[in-house]
Amino acid sequence: MKISREVKTAILVILGIILLVFLINYLKGINLFDSTNKYHTEFEYNSLSMASPVTIKGNSVGKIDAITYDYKTGKTKVTIAVDEALKFSKNSKIRMYETGLMGGNGLAIVPAEGGEIAKDGDTLESEVEFGLVTSLSKNFSGLSDNLDVTLKSADTLLTNLNKLVVDDSENGMKRTIAELNSTIVSFKTLSNSFNTLLAKNDAELTSAIKNFNTISANMAIVSEDLKTVEISKSVAELDQTLANINSLMADIKSGNGSIGKLLKDEALYDNLEGASKQLEELLQDMKLNPKRYVHFSLFGKKPKQYDAEGNEIKDKN
Repeated sequence: MKISREVKTAILVILGIILLVFLINYLKGINLFDSTNKYHTEFEYNSLSMASPVTIKGNSVGKIDAITYDYKTGKTKVTIAVDEALKFSKNSKIRMYETGLMGGNGLAIVPAEGGEIAKDGDTLESEVEFGLVTSLSKNFSGLSDNLDVTLKSADTLLTNLNKLVVDDSENGMKRTIAELNSTIVSFKTLSNSFNTLLAKNDAELTSAIKNFNTISANMAIVSEDLKTVEISKSVAELDQTLANINSLMADIKSGNGSIGKLLKDEALYDNLEGASKQLEELLQDMKLNPKRYVHFSLFGKKPKQYDAEGNEIKDKN
């Protein structure tokens, strides 16, 4: 059976079209012989294109299949197609991120642990990761405003400083510099005087330093001696002594012991007071009437006797 030239031409054209479609999809990263699963997500705004990559952990695993705007919700619906061999949880997220400094965005599948495996046609939660360019642009916008204020402040400061420098009044910079120069000269004179004083009293200063060194050495010896003292033992003994004193004072206060009874016995006090008065009267009487108590005879005569009134008692014999 012969095939006509027209049929051959038609077959070649169809094969060329199929090959062309395959090559175009191959250049887009689509393998027509591989089966894919499609997943949906939504964003508040769209900064994607059909050529934006779809990755997981930095590896390209699919492509964007469709980008549509939902007029009811005001959100952008994005459909991605990934190899059906890729399995991840339904709790995973699809993250929009910046792909480089020159702009452009991509989608990344952020897998989550646990949960049901995502199936073809499921809708996944989305999130947006602001990249370096976006952050820098925001920071530079605020920085530019602050820089403008800073430059204005610096300009005002320089203007005021310029006025201060060219001011010839008493408050001007020239007068201030002159006073500062005078202060420096005075300080130099004082420094020279101080150096002269040190030179004249060098011997005395040397002696004073030696004495200070001797005192320091003696203090070191004293500190070493203090280390050998059993301070804890001395403190314990002192504490015991104080305890004994407290006990003694308590006994005295309560009237125990000789001292306590002496201090607390009122009858003894009264007796002592009476004896003291009697002794005082006796001494007074001895002073006034010594003949009653002292009898002295040089020749052996019998001493005279006196009564209580001081009158001589004559011997009736």
